[in-house]
Amino acid sequence: MPFALSTAAAVDKLDFSLPESLTVIGVCALTALISNMALAVFNDGVRPFLLDFVRGNTRRGEMTAVSFGLSAGFVFGLGAPMALSTGVLNPWLLFLPTDILGIFAPRRWLAPILGGAWGAIVVFGLSGANNAAHDLPVDFLTAMQEMATPILFLFLLFPVIAIASQFGRVRGAITFVVEIAFVVLSMKVWPEQFPGALAMAAGVLMLLGFALVKDLRDRRAANVPPPASPADAPGAARIPVEDGPDGGPPANPVEDRPDGKPPADPVASLFGANAERLRRHLPWFAVLGAALAAMVNLHVFGGGEATSFLVAKGDYGEAAQVDFYRAFGFLPLIATTALASGAFQIVGFTFVYPLAYLAPNVAVAAVGGAVLFTVEILALSYIGRGLALLPSIRDASDHLRNAIGKTLEIAILFGAIAAAATMGGGLGITLVGGLYLLNEAIGRPVVRLAAGPAAVVVAGIVLNALHWLDLFTPLKG
Repeated sequence: MPFALSTAAAVDKLDFSLPESLTVIGVCALTALISNMALAVFNDGVRPFLLDFVRGNTRRGEMTAVSFGLSAGFVFGLGAPMALSTGVLNPWLLFLPTDILGIFAPRRWLAPILGGAWGAIVVFGLSGANNAAHDLPVDFLTAMQEMATPILFLFLLFPVIAIASQFGRVRGAITFVVEIAFVVLSMKVWPEQFPGALAMAAGVLMLLGFALVKDLRDRRAANVPPPASPADAPGAARIPVEDGPDGGPPANPVEDRPDGKPPADPVASLFGANAERLRRHLPWFAVLGAALAAMVNLHVFGGGEATSFLVAKGDYGEAAQVDFYRAFGFLPLIATTALASGAFQIVGFTFVYPLAYLAPNVAVAAVGGAVLFTVEILALSYIGRGLALLPSIRDASDHLRNAIGKTLEIAILFGAIAAAATMGGGLGITLVGGLYLLNEAIGRPVVRLAAGPAAVVVAGIVLNALHWLDLFTPLKG
């Protein structure tokens, strides 16, 4: 049977079992507590502000306002609609609110209570909202499942965009041809598998290969002795050097130090202190890794837009591959902001997702998650040094991250239009497309990634209101 994307059966998965509900509530309580301790947050935009917060230069209310402003659009415009349409929870719905609640809590004991309360609202309230939406004449949640195909099949091209932006259009075009060839081959030879998995693997490997070759070439060029300076030629004019104090020789900043060592780099000192701060709290991160992995292994959670649909369909191997390749785009950002701020990413380098998808049971996943987070914290300084030695690899990850964002913006917009056509035909397209364009025209109060799903929800509500006013007849089927 060829790979299919129907997630209709997945909607009922919003009725969580008691162990699943308690696990989600516990994870939300823990992430809120860790956010309150300023050890980790999910929003990458919030993390750079945490250093001033830890030092007391930013007040709690100001920090809460920053976190809310950077997160609210993703929670209600992307996280909630994606969860309702797939039946699978996601990090925007769970961890952006626990960032806010943890920072907001004036007392440490209050943070896990607020986080746990949010988890309870999600697991118990989402099912009721889902059932109510499906009882409406215009079932916009089922229509939103049409977003799966554009998201999955356009998302796989993000390495093409990254290579074209970093290494030029020729290599980008070559990568595009290679990825399409892998998609066609996969559909022919392995029709039951998601055909984008091998294509993404090939694209990411090509990007890393181009970057590594460039770094090695640049390092070889840097080791070539520079040509002799004209100033060293016999009879060349000499540039006068100022005398040191009291007419003596110029001061040497190394020799003048009592220990003979060069002055300390303040940036390196800060990075080292922040890495040490995270290592001091290593047990908390081990517990966090175990809890996250346990929740993901229950298959009620997807780490990204594309993987939410794959998890809903039960394709955990493909979901693991997608999130594994995606992790390379965010690793440098997470590592550098963690070293600069002293706060880690709530989900680590995101490798916990593929590990937990593939673990045979919850216990194995939890142990693996604890070990993985421990290794990530201990390796943070080494990763930072490695990125400094491989600038093209670091740049490649930046291009990957930007490409992921651009690709998903287009894919989600296409999916939103497909959902609009399914639930409302031409009128649905007009409403969803019009709301998206209006959002652009008024300065984008809702970020592009969330604008499409949010427009589908609003348009669905409008279509139901028009139906009750006898101004719109829902489409059959």
